Amino acid sequence: MADKRKVWKDNFTEWFHDVILGAEIIDYRYPIKGFGVWLPYGFKIRENVLRLLRKLLNDSLHDEMLFPILIPESLFEKESTHIKSFEDESFWVTHGGTTRLDVKLALRPTSETVITPMIKLWVRSHADLPRRIYQIGSVFRYETKATKPLIRIREVTTFKEAHTYHANHEEALKQVEEAINIYKQFFNEMGLPYMISKRPQWDKFAGAVSTYAFDTLFPDGKVLQIGTVHDLGQNFGKAFDVTFETKDGRKEYVWQTSYGISERVIAALITIHGDDRGLIVPPNMAPIQVVIIPIPYKEKEQDVNNVCNTIHETLDREGIRVKLDDRPELTPGSKYYEWEQHGVPLRIEIGPRDVKEKSVTFVRRDTLERARCDEEKVVEEVVELLKNIQDNLFERASTWFKDHITKTDDLKEAEEKIGVGIVEVPWCGNEECGLKIERLIETRVLGTDVETEKAINHKCLVCENKACHRVRLARAY
Repeated sequence: MADKRKVWKDNFTEWFHDVILGAEIIDYRYPIKGFGVWLPYGFKIRENVLRLLRKLLNDSLHDEMLFPILIPESLFEKESTHIKSFEDESFWVTHGGTTRLDVKLALRPTSETVITPMIKLWVRSHADLPRRIYQIGSVFRYETKATKPLIRIREVTTFKEAHTYHANHEEALKQVEEAINIYKQFFNEMGLPYMISKRPQWDKFAGAVSTYAFDTLFPDGKVLQIGTVHDLGQNFGKAFDVTFETKDGRKEYVWQTSYGISERVIAALITIHGDDRGLIVPPNMAPIQVVIIPIPYKEKEQDVNNVCNTIHETLDREGIRVKLDDRPELTPGSKYYEWEQHGVPLRIEIGPRDVKEKSVTFVRRDTLERARCDEEKVVEEVVELLKNIQDNLFERASTWFKDHITKTDDLKEAEEKIGVGIVEVPWCGNEECGLKIERLIETRVLGTDVETEKAINHKCLVCENKACHRVRLARAY
């Protein structure tokens, strides 16, 4: 089916703001720039996203914890590369009441410097390793660019960060691979297409040995980073003097990884699957998977309502998230509009004709196709339709994503395609050439393909020496 999403694509910023308010996701009219209030429907989507994430982490032997939100400046400064990266982004607490504090306290922008000193208290020997922990909470970054709901904000309210500690680098690298696989499962369940890139050295996470990032593409041609995985080596272990006793009695610095996801994934969920009518929530993440709407007719209202109640009870018993919208003050048309705007995957309409023929009418949110089925088969049909909708949304999003990736060896073509999607060009791997590509095309180097990095028989776009990678370029949020 053709992807007919003109407003979604051509007026994306306006569309996005209309959707997050119209679908009651989050309200950013709070009187501090970059701070917002999660609304009930958006919060339920958030809960479903976090439930999936927690399951994947818990099943892979991660323990959930919660650390303080304030970091003393003395701890924050210990890893110099890290503090330099965040010095212009941090919020600082300088007073307790009217008393000036002896030590400034940072509102955490990320938690390596608050967690690592505690790990030092808990890890004594190789028997205490590996250790895998995570937390979900707020981080704060003084975003100086124009803020954008869920994308560029100053309080990141849905920040999942995992931190792991290992006895050697080989084990840490295996953990990096496992983290990447966890994120693959996570994004696949949400129906989000992505590419995984190894970030260039000049754009990796501060204090990391290497950074791997998941990027998706928005309708305005910009990429959004939706997840990162970092090999931290021993950098933080050395900065905080976190050592352990090896099997042969030596002292060794701990090896670390970290990986994070924020509410940007919810921005992606909203955007990637939306259309000109508003939000479409994949069934796996939908707070309401099915909405039942009675079509009343004079002297038939009670019969219609009885069937609606029966269908509602039947679906609810089967564990389907279903809502019966029997508000008498609203017309069926008003209800259709409201639930389409909220992206409910499947609508069931029941009117006098359906009652008479012992059937129900289905309307899919993704295709708006209508179909009827016998009342007695409603559970079987709903389960099948929800699976089809989930699969179709992922397939549509993946096709659109792939259609907006261009491989070229030509600088002019690369310039033309930037702003439309992602461009892959040959690169020698030299940092000077990478930075020059960013300047020439006014773009961002996302990094290199993790799985197939080599570009054979191609010349670097800048210096024309033999290329060793295809580097990905895009405009980015």
